[in-house]
Amino acid sequence: MSAPGAALARRPAPAGGPGVLSQLFLAVICGGYATGAALGWGSAELATTMGDFGLSGAAGLAAVSCFWYGRTRSTRFRPAWLLFAASSAMAGFGNAVWGWYEVVLNRPVPSPSPADFCFLLFAPPAIIGLLVLARRPVTRAGWVCLGLDSWLIGGSLLTLSWSLALAHTAHFAGETVAHAALSLAYPLLDIVLVSMVLALHFRRSSANRSAINTAIAALALTVLCDALFTSPLLRDHYRSGQILDAGWFAGYLLMAYAPWVAREEGEETPGRRPRPLPASSRPIAGSLAALTPYLAAAVCTLGILYNVLDGHRVDRVVLFTGCTVVLALVVRQGIMLLDNISLTQELAQKENHFRSLVQGSSDVIMIAAPTGILRYVSPAAAGVYGRDAEELVGSELASLIHPEDLGRVVHEVRRFLAAPPAEEPTTRIECRFRSGGGDWLNVESTVNRHHGGLIFNSRDVTERVRLQAQLQHTAEHDTLTDLPNRALFTRRVEQALAGRRVTDAGTAVLFIDLDGFKAVNDTVGHQAGDELLVQAARRLQDSVRAGDSTARFGGDEFAALIIGDGTRDAAAREYRILEIADRLRLTLSQPYLVEGGTEVRVAASIGVAFAEPGITPGTLMRNADLAMYRAKQAGKGRVELYAPQMQADVVRRAELATRLRTALHDGEFALLHQPVVELATGVITAVSAQARWRSAQGILFTPDEFLRVAEMDRGDESARTAELGRWTLEKAAEQAGRRRRAGHAVPVYVRLPAARLLDKSLPPKDIEAIVLRHALPAGSLVLELSGSDPRVPLDELERRLASLRRFGVRIALDGFGSGYAAMSALRRLPIDVLKLDRGLVDGVVESPRLHKITAGLLRIAGDLGMQSVADGVDVPEQALALRAMGCTHGQGAAFAGALDEHRLRHALECGPYALPGDPPNGGNEVLVGGALPVRSGAVGGAGALAHAPLRSNNETPVPPT
Repeated sequence: MSAPGAALARRPAPAGGPGVLSQLFLAVICGGYATGAALGWGSAELATTMGDFGLSGAAGLAAVSCFWYGRTRSTRFRPAWLLFAASSAMAGFGNAVWGWYEVVLNRPVPSPSPADFCFLLFAPPAIIGLLVLARRPVTRAGWVCLGLDSWLIGGSLLTLSWSLALAHTAHFAGETVAHAALSLAYPLLDIVLVSMVLALHFRRSSANRSAINTAIAALALTVLCDALFTSPLLRDHYRSGQILDAGWFAGYLLMAYAPWVAREEGEETPGRRPRPLPASSRPIAGSLAALTPYLAAAVCTLGILYNVLDGHRVDRVVLFTGCTVVLALVVRQGIMLLDNISLTQELAQKENHFRSLVQGSSDVIMIAAPTGILRYVSPAAAGVYGRDAEELVGSELASLIHPEDLGRVVHEVRRFLAAPPAEEPTTRIECRFRSGGGDWLNVESTVNRHHGGLIFNSRDVTERVRLQAQLQHTAEHDTLTDLPNRALFTRRVEQALAGRRVTDAGTAVLFIDLDGFKAVNDTVGHQAGDELLVQAARRLQDSVRAGDSTARFGGDEFAALIIGDGTRDAAAREYRILEIADRLRLTLSQPYLVEGGTEVRVAASIGVAFAEPGITPGTLMRNADLAMYRAKQAGKGRVELYAPQMQADVVRRAELATRLRTALHDGEFALLHQPVVELATGVITAVSAQARWRSAQGILFTPDEFLRVAEMDRGDESARTAELGRWTLEKAAEQAGRRRRAGHAVPVYVRLPAARLLDKSLPPKDIEAIVLRHALPAGSLVLELSGSDPRVPLDELERRLASLRRFGVRIALDGFGSGYAAMSALRRLPIDVLKLDRGLVDGVVESPRLHKITAGLLRIAGDLGMQSVADGVDVPEQALALRAMGCTHGQGAAFAGALDEHRLRHALECGPYALPGDPPNGGNEVLVGGALPVRSGAVGGAGALAHAPLRSNNETPVPPT
């Protein structure tokens, strides 16, 4: 792999800014002063003034600038700037005193003078400030080497200066001791300052580098001018305002500008790391630092040679200084030799340590050159890649990476190399790597920069990738059938809708539900049910095309996504999808051979919804679900196409179901009772409890109506009907107890599904507890078993009913004659009363066939010694026909409708109903209008209307749904 751009990109310096303007302004001022000094300022008086007070002002500006920076900035170099401020202040005072004599007093400056003492005090604070700026040694050997380096530089400069100038100054020639001391002290302090400048230049701190360099330059320029001033050739002819003053002026202004350089270049920004030195400057700086002792010895040798070649005898000062310099050089080299030996041993130890770490690491460490050639590969490659490290060294990295991953890897490497190292020191790359056996391994690598190349720390993550893929597959697929689950199917529907082209018209979603699957679980077992689901999934997957998708949502619910074939004819698209759906229905309805060789059958209800323009995945899947549910309602085992009216029906049913749930908790249900009349005498022998729901609009819904609403609420169907059944049973027993205490001891019929008796929502002892709580005697409660669910285990139901009968609860079989399970129940269950189905009663007069069937059923009841109750006796002719066939009791509109508690008690007090065929005045009732029995007699006088038995005043017609 070639690595273009391997050289680290550097950010270009800004083309302009406050730093450039400040430097330009500084250069203009210094240039102006130098020009004035070179031209003599136009007059001797102005030249003297500018040479004295101009230098004093520049030094004072430097003192104020360094002092202000030191007071307002809290950095670790704050003492250095305060010391530089004191040094500059001393220079400013000295020049001010000099100007006082020359300009104000207009006389020569005495020697010595206060100015000399101020100039002497310039060097010590500057020397200490340079020590503060220097990078402090961390060992005692380092401190010794620093001292030796300073003496090597200072001694060599002293030798050279003594040979050139100071030897002449040292001859006192009748001068006072103070004057001679001042003459020597000033150049000697400058030599010390120059020594510190040179010694510390290569040891300066990396922080605030620009400011430190500027301060060193300022001091170096000042010391250079002092050295020139010390020379006898210039000192004898020096006058204030000459060109030499321009050097001092520039040095003072540089010191004034020095502390603010770091701020202008952004080196003091909080959290900003100092910029590293350019790579090209580091070897040069290191070489100069290493050559410093030898350069100092060379300068000292030049000083001695100058004395010898000039014919002078060697001065004792020069000889002593030269010897000490040579001695210092020998000592320093000895210390450096010992230090180098220690560093070499430490380096070897660290190298062995890191070699052991690299060679013993389980990760593969590779170093790639900028060209992409591997220069080093650790021995771990044999265990990870199955290839020897020697075999990989020299090969190109691009040849080892999978071609599909190579472009991504190159892009990431280029992006990483272009990023600043401080912001992104490492990056991670995951790709496939060719192993020794030719397989592709998943490798994760941590990449670091290395001398323009890259270091790869790689590890094999193939097992992790496989595990992640397995977990991803498990999260998106059904564990039993391995079909996609709802989440993955939804995502595929989103992709089909988002990427659907014009040619994809006709895309549809099919929702599939297996009818009768629960019966398979209950009868054959859950293991057989799981096998059936696996086979159904296989059939479903084999029945769709390669581009289509299937899924299992859970339980016995499946789905299929059929991609459109581009047919623009809507009728043709609908025919094609319905043909596919019907083929799936037939395929899934074929017999299944499950555990133990048992053959089972289930049907399939399928809902189909087409993807319309602008439809969302959630809406499309909901439409298919609604169509599937409509197929189950319409008789199961069929295909239904979604129509917009289905959603409107769902909304309406949802509103009714919500109101039903609220009604159960807000007490909106009322319990009415319909009399059960003995057909031979007209006496009310029992009452049948019937729940009514009074809606917010005042409508009383019948049980058929609100139970159908409850059935629409699929999620809460069981809970709603169970809660309603408990309420009806409790309320009926409570009112029966009150009537008994009022003298009307008639049994009450309460309808209850047979499955509910065995359901956990009605514990076995709840019915007995209700009977005891309301003090009902034996025979006062009759349970009407409704429903003919073949899944109800008759053995368990028989035991439960026998227990209730022993407790005194009578059992009635409701809807007899309307189902296949009725005869089986009659044969096995302990039944006391048979209630003929309303369908038989409705046609008993008109249909001879139903007349014969009903007569046969009544004979069976009579032979078994059971009472018979005909439900739905609405006209007198039905009552006459049933009584003639041997039916003992009846209930219906021919006698009375469902009555509230007040009217029911009134009916019980009025005595028996008049039966059809009785004499008009032979009893307490007459028939008015043929079918409406109206009670007359004792209550209210002859012919008075006691009550209308067909409908109570609080009952309103039930609207159709």
